[in-house]
Amino acid sequence: MLALKEYRQKNGIKQAELAEKLGVANSTVSMWETGDRKPDIIVLKKLAEIFGCTTDELLEPIETNVEQLVNGQME
Repeated sequence: MLALKEYRQKNGIKQAELAEKLGVANSTVSMWETGDRKPDIIVLKKLAEIFGCTTDELLEPIETNVEQLVNGQME
C-alpha cells in the first residue's frame, strides 16, 4: 500500500501519529506502507476517513494517483 505513505506524507502525519490514531504499533503502519502486511477492511475504512479519500484510492497503485493529480482529476 504505497499510496498510504503518499497520503500520510501529504497530510503531514508521522507513522507514529497514524499508528496512535488507529490503535496499532508504529511497525504495523510501516509494514502496510512497504506492502509486507495489509490492513483489514475496518482499518482501511478508518484510513480513508482520516485522509479524506476512498478505500479504492488507497488501494490503487501510486502511478494511478499521480497520473490523476497531473491530469487535474484529483484534489
